Amino acid sequence: MDKSKKYKQARERMVEQQMRARGIRDERVLQVMLSVPRHLFVAPDMRYAAYNDAPLPIGHHQTISQPYIVALMTELLELKGDECVLEVGTGSGYQAAVLANIARKVYTVERIHDLVVEARQVISELGLDNVEVLEVDGTLGLPEHAPYEVIIVTAAAPQVPEPLKEQLSDGGRLVLPVGGRMGQMLERWRRNGDDFDCERIAPVAFVPLVGDHGWESSESRSTW
Repeated sequence: MDKSKKYKQARERMVEQQMRARGIRDERVLQVMLSVPRHLFVAPDMRYAAYNDAPLPIGHHQTISQPYIVALMTELLELKGDECVLEVGTGSGYQAAVLANIARKVYTVERIHDLVVEARQVISELGLDNVEVLEVDGTLGLPEHAPYEVIIVTAAAPQVPEPLKEQLSDGGRLVLPVGGRMGQMLERWRRNGDDFDCERIAPVAFVPLVGDHGWESSESRSTW
């Protein structure tokens, strides 16, 4: 069996066993998870595990999230297709690639230079021309392109960064993990004028969000 067919079958199992079986129902999300080649976003020596039900190391003490968590967070954003999205924490670029297949425009920000370079390369190779990868402190958001209908944070914040709340459009959704360095709660925030409503979704474990409105860099080391 050639590798492309092997990876395709692995994605099909991933979607059926890890996502549909756990309640992911948005068909657009499921179809995107079927189509985006997750194995391209990990190192060649890790590709055998790309579709496993687990996060994987991508270097620099960072990870690519568990596939189910990527699908869950994407579904929680309630994308319709015309949104401008801000992602904080590009990492490998996999979540940005998933978002780019549904949303109109994706701005994704990352503080680690090497990850920015690698993510740009894979996203370019996939022909995703509606994604911009920028090297900035994501806890400050990206005010030059605000407001955003949707913001997603793929690292653990000690509290919701105020700049992200300010840059969320009226009626917009913000999905992020909030809590300590060893465990957090995945939350979805909705803006209604100057008010924000919060839903607590599920316990999760993410690497720390480092920056002015996140954790100190010295506290950011993970077991990876």
